[in-house]
Amino acid sequence: MFPLDIKQSATVLLVILLIVLTLAEMFISYRENRNFYKKTDTFQNIYLSGLAFLMNLASKGLTFFILNYFYKFRLMEIENVLIYWLVLIVLQDFLYWVLHYLGHISRIFWAMHVTHHSSEHFNLTTGFRSTVFEPLYRVFFYIPLAIFGFSAMDILYAYLITQLYGNLVHTQLEFKFPKWYSYIFVTPSHHRVHHASNIAYLDKNMGMVFILWDRIFKTFRAEDLDEEIKYGLTKQPLSQDPVSVVFHEWKNLWTDIEKAPDLKNKFKYLIKPPGWSHLDDSQTSRSLQNSLTEKNKFKL
Repeated sequence: MFPLDIKQSATVLLVILLIVLTLAEMFISYRENRNFYKKTDTFQNIYLSGLAFLMNLASKGLTFFILNYFYKFRLMEIENVLIYWLVLIVLQDFLYWVLHYLGHISRIFWAMHVTHHSSEHFNLTTGFRSTVFEPLYRVFFYIPLAIFGFSAMDILYAYLITQLYGNLVHTQLEFKFPKWYSYIFVTPSHHRVHHASNIAYLDKNMGMVFILWDRIFKTFRAEDLDEEIKYGLTKQPLSQDPVSVVFHEWKNLWTDIEKAPDLKNKFKYLIKPPGWSHLDDSQTSRSLQNSLTEKNKFKL
């Protein structure tokens, strides 16, 4: 509903801001010897981003077709431009939270999402380490937006804007935000928690733009541990080559399915959280956090 030039201008400004901040972060990291960046890791982030871009490009036509098809059955139309975009961005961000949450609590979706969490570094280029296969199923989470009366092109644009914001919070640089802002919106501090492999931080702060969803659904955690944040996975892939980074969890999943004694347990490996086992040795994030709570006698 906004003129195309306004959309393009907003996108260009956000991209420029992201590039400038990335260069600034690189400079500060180098000048202060803070080791935010590692050359091989940065190139891998760019490579994986390229794969995701190609996957997005390949699926864009089908995505548009599906959304445009369901738009024909829209239930309403919002005439006011500002309200239209406000509601669209809020709803789109909520549906992304649902998609993201599923990527952490269901093994088959984690096998696709895990790529984004596989870096042991955390910087603005980490945001480009995209979930390569997400474009193949993301559209099905956004069909409700089309039914509610948002056009396919506007849904795709809203996703682009929220993704750009999500990239901006991938930084270890400290920023001071007003208390009200940090209560409503995702900040770098919130997202550092999300990328941490510290047990207390696992599966927290799923929001892309709004941290409110995590506060509402009890997945919020402040950056409040005394111990240093360790980025990456609780069990890193044996190799950091691009193929292993993308497919290592698929290999692990297949191994677990083969070990399962029956069809029911094989299916459970697909839908249960990462770390679940048909034996009595499950190490899901929740079980690990429960053990940590019992050990330290405090509530997470």
